[in-house]
Amino acid sequence: MASSSDLISAPYETEMPALSASRWPSAIKIAAIHDSGCLSVTVRRKSGVIFGRSKGMLHSFLISSSWGKSTPKIPTSRCLYPSVKKVTMHCMANEPLTKDLGGAKAISLRQDWRAFLHMIVVLFKLRVVSLLLMAAVGGAFLGAGGWPGLWHLMLVLGAGGLAASGAASLNQYLERHKDGAMGRTHKRPLVNGDIPNPQWVLYVGTLMIILPVLATWTFNPPLAFFLLLGAIIYVGVYTIWLKPRTLLNIIIGGAAGSAAVMTGGAAVGAWRDPGVIVLALLIFLWTPTHFWSLAILYRDDYVRADVPMLPAKVTAHEASWWVLSHTLPTGLAAIGLGLVPALGWLYFIPTALLTIDLLWRNIRLIRQTTPRNAKSLFLASNIYLTILLFLIFADTLLRGI
Repeated sequence: MASSSDLISAPYETEMPALSASRWPSAIKIAAIHDSGCLSVTVRRKSGVIFGRSKGMLHSFLISSSWGKSTPKIPTSRCLYPSVKKVTMHCMANEPLTKDLGGAKAISLRQDWRAFLHMIVVLFKLRVVSLLLMAAVGGAFLGAGGWPGLWHLMLVLGAGGLAASGAASLNQYLERHKDGAMGRTHKRPLVNGDIPNPQWVLYVGTLMIILPVLATWTFNPPLAFFLLLGAIIYVGVYTIWLKPRTLLNIIIGGAAGSAAVMTGGAAVGAWRDPGVIVLALLIFLWTPTHFWSLAILYRDDYVRADVPMLPAKVTAHEASWWVLSHTLPTGLAAIGLGLVPALGWLYFIPTALLTIDLLWRNIRLIRQTTPRNAKSLFLASNIYLTILLFLIFADTLLRGI
């Protein structure tokens, strides 16, 4: 460890002592003095950058130079504490580099691909996107009244997956600063330093939306329209306009999920089909139930990040009543969907039972507004929609035989 004489401090940035080009510190200790007191974190090397974590909260001190340079700088403007007055830093240990990768950390191939895959899953919100794609496929099955054909499925999954993933990455790019203040999102790659240069996400995400829109416009304009509409609603209307300004953010933002269903219907040339439209309405109504139950669980995060999500602006008990105001119409839409010709009892009976369960969990949350009950409702809402979509697949296939 470096002696106290090696300690270097400056008002706005800190330079490390000169190091050998073949060696790099495995860890650096940083102390930042700000208005609230003194913060001390140890930052460690990961994926080509150095980042710090203290008490589960990421502090965005990022090394801005590439490996092999002897004077990396820490811009305090990237710190979550904007009132930083002084930063001090010293090396803790030198670790030889096994290979110069032009800015990336030399780690084993297995660790590298696992970390990369995890970063891709989180950056593009592939878990959320997979549910959106299921909804889109549900729209295709309803529109076709059965098996929509392999080409149409590939079209929905390919074009829809690209556009939805691109929109998700733009959402993370635009919200990366607030994500750092929330326990649920502070490990995202644009916050924790896994992506040293966030600017490329802006370009890649935009291309992922534009390319499938332009490609499908040549032979299926309605599909291209709904692809673009979903991205505009999620990025422009929800992320940029509504989310920072109004409690109605997620209500209107749910229309992005509805657009996904419409892409499925448009892929088979049946976006005007009543079943497709009712499923799109169901997704629109379901979204606040799903998201507000999660927001009740992470209410303090939204308060800390100053995001006007409804559960952060009213009591948790009041929020649970607002959740019910969407759970009820969601259940009605789900049961009403069973009346369309493409579906029958195989869909209707399980859906009715699942709807009763979802309502019961919401009522339990009202009676006992606890984190456990909020989590239970959130998970149940995920399961509810997933099973409904599989029932749509199965019932339309059987009735189409």
